[in-house]
Amino acid sequence: MTENNTSIREKGLEAKEAGRRLAALPYETRQNALKEIERQLRADEDKLLAANAEDLAQAEKEGLSAPLLKRLRFDDHKLADVTAGIDSLTGLENPVGRLQMRTELDEGLILDRISVPLGVLGIIFESRPDAFVQISTLALKSGNAVMLKGGREALRTNRALFESIKEGGKKAGLPDGWIQNLESREEVTEMLALDDCIDLIIPRGSNAFVRYIMDHSRIPVMGHADGICHTYIDKDADLDKAVKIAVDGKTQYPAVCNATETLLVHQDIAEDFLPAFKKALSEKHTELRGDETVQKIIDVKPADDQDWKTEYLDYILSVKVVPDEQSAIDHINRYGSGHTDAIVTENTEAAGLFTAGVDSACVFVNASTRFSDGYRFGFGAEVGISTSKLHARGPVGLEGLCTYKYILHGNGDIVADYADGKKQFTHKKIAVK
Repeated sequence: MTENNTSIREKGLEAKEAGRRLAALPYETRQNALKEIERQLRADEDKLLAANAEDLAQAEKEGLSAPLLKRLRFDDHKLADVTAGIDSLTGLENPVGRLQMRTELDEGLILDRISVPLGVLGIIFESRPDAFVQISTLALKSGNAVMLKGGREALRTNRALFESIKEGGKKAGLPDGWIQNLESREEVTEMLALDDCIDLIIPRGSNAFVRYIMDHSRIPVMGHADGICHTYIDKDADLDKAVKIAVDGKTQYPAVCNATETLLVHQDIAEDFLPAFKKALSEKHTELRGDETVQKIIDVKPADDQDWKTEYLDYILSVKVVPDEQSAIDHINRYGSGHTDAIVTENTEAAGLFTAGVDSACVFVNASTRFSDGYRFGFGAEVGISTSKLHARGPVGLEGLCTYKYILHGNGDIVADYADGKKQFTHKKIAVK
């Protein structure tokens, strides 16, 4: 039982009912709720920052690493970012009720396919409080109820955010229970059994964690495990672009899943690129680990096979020299996690070979891997990155939180008329805007 004596099953049933009611609410109600939540978060700033200060103090006491402390921090700048994100989200089109397809099966017999919410989302995510706001508001915009479990390091901050978001939703007339906050591992275990309440689980964490979730639930699971992202510097790369993109991919924010973890360099450009890259990194305090060829060109620590399989989430980068582009593609497909990979090249043929050959959710040309993000893609935000090939792939925003249903409009039509040959299907596609 939870602190308020409500079991996880009761929370799940409440979320299921709230999800059905939420999906039926007018779009204007959900829009107004987003605005109320934004106002409530601003009004509760002191309370939110105080809660985060307590979490940070506890995390520092427990020796949490600097990159993870940065991820945990929720200050006035982060609050400004998440409220700006909500404002941006309200400006996006309604993802629910879109007419996706219309077919005239026969005269007067019209089949429509429209987008609808998934229902109830169960999301388990890392110790990043801004994700709590992004996920819950994306769920609301797309008409879904949501059960959230954040990292234990952000316990107090998430609890405060939950209360603010719930209060904002209440003021706008949202159904009770549309958002649920879970706080313990035991609650997650119980949640995984709620296959009659929850429609989709989205775990964000390590490969072992995601695999555990998949192995212990009958609920469909969407997400990604490791974020082992690569940047490949082709022999026809512009040197200045290559250095700038590689530095950004690794150091702009290393403690996230779309940061570059392995740098692959074509042998023909390695002697020019690597010294310039190392010089550009000199102020970024980044540890480089290289293969034997890299070690002959610049002073780095040796890399082994384990480095190619590692998501550092830190100022550490493994570097490998490859003989040709296909070798880079083969390395990525062998060691990568299907998340995000980039090529830097001025050769359009090489770019085409890379984008076709790399089997990842996001493949970039002459751009940092850090662009792999729902907000930067114009989705408003994201609930996570999916490396799955079913339902949704890449940054999962509003569209990825919807499914569809078929609606058939007839006029006394019966199948017997078609089985007997009295009528014939025309299956005429009608263009939709």
